[in-house]
Amino acid sequence: MADEQSMTGTIWINAGEMSGDMHGGRLMAALRRQAPSLEYCGMGGPEMREQGLEALLRVEDLSVMGFTEVLGHIPRIFQMLKRIKSELAARRPRAVILIDAPEFNFRVAKYAYALGIPVFYYISPKLWAWRTGRARFIAKYITRMISILPFEIAFYRQFGMEVDYVGNPLVDMVDWPSIDHITPVPGRIGLLPGSRRKEIEPLMPEYARAATILARTVPGLEFHCVQAPGVEQSRLRELWQTDVPLTIHGPLNRYAFMRGCQMLIAASGTVTLESALIGTPTLVAYKLSKLSYAIGRRVVKVPFVALPNLIMEREVFPELLQEKADGPVLAEYALRWLTDADAMHAVRDDLARLRTMLGAPGAPDRAATVILHDLQTRRPA
Repeated sequence: MADEQSMTGTIWINAGEMSGDMHGGRLMAALRRQAPSLEYCGMGGPEMREQGLEALLRVEDLSVMGFTEVLGHIPRIFQMLKRIKSELAARRPRAVILIDAPEFNFRVAKYAYALGIPVFYYISPKLWAWRTGRARFIAKYITRMISILPFEIAFYRQFGMEVDYVGNPLVDMVDWPSIDHITPVPGRIGLLPGSRRKEIEPLMPEYARAATILARTVPGLEFHCVQAPGVEQSRLRELWQTDVPLTIHGPLNRYAFMRGCQMLIAASGTVTLESALIGTPTLVAYKLSKLSYAIGRRVVKVPFVALPNLIMEREVFPELLQEKADGPVLAEYALRWLTDADAMHAVRDDLARLRTMLGAPGAPDRAATVILHDLQTRRPA
């Protein structure tokens, strides 16, 4: 630890989406505890900036999802990559840490590799879902792969690769003593439409259609929406095309709010694993463009899209994708839970088991230790 305490230099950290910024902020905090003299620059969002990142690029400016959606942003994406390439060459950081977002970060990995800069990948890309051939890319360009999902170990081993499994950082992000006592409010439905425009715009109107049906069928329901960082409340209200009242909450204390809901309807993504850990039954919804979805069906290699279902190896959270992610279908599935207490209890029992499968607290600290120990053997050039 003494060597790490005295370690100096700059580390480049690259997050490509808001969930990556969330994990990046906690990893930076762990790195700062173990090596307080290091400095950080790169691409991040509000949580990483709060931890002292010199944000040369903002993660908020790279918020696209899907194959065809990316096409409209290609000029901006390549401009950002060009900036990163030139900054890496000029600054020569001691290391590069990449967080998820493989379509963007794999290019950054190649830039760093060409400069002889070690590359650490925190929150390994979901190659097990699609493009498994990219494992060869990782074997060549990535110095250390750090995984947060238990089933990834076997996947990488089949390619002859060793992975550092550190447990899941979401376990650390929940203040369990402050939420475990919270009892769900009957009839309170939480809505999480995502953080990207391409998620929110197709889903929020369908949430509103579902709310209209549910409010007419089950009197006394409350509808609450969690506003993701960087999302304008005015836009959420504009997309809420119904007279059913909606309460919008900021992201602060979202875990306590989610715990207090009888059920949630959420965009597919990290939030579904958060809701699973917290113990709240969740309907998973997602819509892509028709072309993106058609391509995705051909290349995706796993039976589920929601991480809780992949971990449990069955559909604990119903996955309502594409044409199923519309108001009437969402309302139909929600009513099954709202009118069947036994079904709801069964889901909560499954989620209690899942919580035990994601490792002990301390994942960011363990990841920081892996990175710093490796760097300690590599004296700055």
